Amino acid sequence: MTKDKKEKEIFVEDDFAISELFGRFDENIKIVEEEFGVEIILRDGKLAIIGEETSVQLVEKLIYKLMEIIKTQKILTKQAIRYSIQLVLSGEEEKIKELLNDIICITASGKTIKPKTLGQKRYIDSIRNNDIVFGIGPAGTGKTYLAMAMAVNAFKNKEVNRIILTRPAVEAGENLGFLPGDLKEKVDPYLRPIYDALFDILGAETYYKLVEKGLIEVAPLAYMRGRTLDSAYVMLDEAQNTTNEQMKMFLTRLGFGSKAIITGDITQIDLAKGKSSGLITVSKILKDIPGIDFIYLTKHDIVRHPLVQRIIEAYERFDENK
Repeated sequence: MTKDKKEKEIFVEDDFAISELFGRFDENIKIVEEEFGVEIILRDGKLAIIGEETSVQLVEKLIYKLMEIIKTQKILTKQAIRYSIQLVLSGEEEKIKELLNDIICITASGKTIKPKTLGQKRYIDSIRNNDIVFGIGPAGTGKTYLAMAMAVNAFKNKEVNRIILTRPAVEAGENLGFLPGDLKEKVDPYLRPIYDALFDILGAETYYKLVEKGLIEVAPLAYMRGRTLDSAYVMLDEAQNTTNEQMKMFLTRLGFGSKAIITGDITQIDLAKGKSSGLITVSKILKDIPGIDFIYLTKHDIVRHPLVQRIIEAYERFDENK
């Protein structure tokens, strides 16, 4: 070992934890080694971290936090590794505990749904504490899926009597009459992402039963006009594609005992040229009203494939250069 290199040993007695930590073909530990420029070796039940002193100290902190994740969740994902690295580098590694113990609900397949980033945790806490919450951020930050999970949880706990989910059908100009088929066939293409999330959380059989009873309603935004929505969990998805009039119409539907979650990505507006996004306008009008909260998620909250974050960063650089 050269003079400027240090070595730190960590004793790990749990074979399963070691297996999860290293991952298939050591792919997990390679992420850590590449990020910090260290070498991590397993010998005699101990992990040896070899590298520059500062890097070794950071990796030691990281390993202990990753072990906590493995102990609590019984699995270590690449997303969890990368996000834990971010927290360690910013000195916020203690906040990992906040994410481990906050379970929203369990899906039909037995998967635990919980916030995976601090931004997502703020989003969930805001939904718990406010009647109207705007979740604004790029693709892959969990805006829609987490809001769905919170809706299902509230319904199961009898906090609301029904779930109402809607989104604007921008490509059809909210005028669906010229499309072939009945109402369901006309709107299905626009509402497919909502169906997918509900199928995952509830299971298809439970979902269809609740729809049959009218306890879950999925409809285009145009069909919200003139209604009062009492004791309901109401969610508006793709809200960047609402006009100012549509946003006002939606928000004024809210009745007693209801909660509204509005999600959108202001970088992906598909409205016709000259039309203002209701989501951008409303963030200026309602920003200081008690009971209404705006949560802004960022590229650091993306929980899809790591390339999604890089794609968003590339587009940001392109827009800045323009």
